[in-house]
Amino acid sequence: MSPARLSRAFYARSATEVAPALLGQVLVRALPDGTRAAARIVEVEAYGPDDPASHAFRGMTLRNAAMFGPPGHLYVYFTYGMHFCMNAVTGRPGEGAAVLLRAGEPLEGVEGMCARRGRDRILELCSGPGRLTQALDVGRTEDGADLVNGDRVWVERGSRPEGIGTGVRVGVHETTRSWRYWLEGNAFVSRGRPGPPTRTRVPRVPRVRSTTP
Repeated sequence: MSPARLSRAFYARSATEVAPALLGQVLVRALPDGTRAAARIVEVEAYGPDDPASHAFRGMTLRNAAMFGPPGHLYVYFTYGMHFCMNAVTGRPGEGAAVLLRAGEPLEGVEGMCARRGRDRILELCSGPGRLTQALDVGRTEDGADLVNGDRVWVERGSRPEGIGTGVRVGVHETTRSWRYWLEGNAFVSRGRPGPPTRTRVPRVPRVRSTTP
């Protein structure tokens, strides 16, 4: 018998509560060919409603509508014109909060992951948000998928992690919130780095040409 899925109540909390609780849980994808792929969640990032780095910060649009829906659904977006990223929607309906699934440890369907990724090294399959969606064949059609009762993507209960690391989010200039969480010592955590501090423009000091011969 398969492990129990995470409940709706699990997701109906703040993103900063749900994010570390997702570590060690198992993300499952039912593939169109009848097989399935699965990865243990090893790295996540939280995005809250009052968060300038969040897609929800300026309100709901057609693109981010799933993020404002009921908790326990998937929010998928396309970024950099290259790849998709997936998030678990959290909080209350209309709040606009989610947890980005940044990296996973492959557990099932590894051969298919290699084919979709065009990679043979297992460490390169799911160690990053774009890699994770490609390995699990998650795209625009999974936007809004029900993680609790759906038949495409869901999260099953896994093992409780022993050590959790925290730090600032990758690619985010604002560095006061340690909302990135990962499994300490896990080789499948992404190699992403936080964004540089926002630069303050310094007035240029005019050069004075010397008149000394």
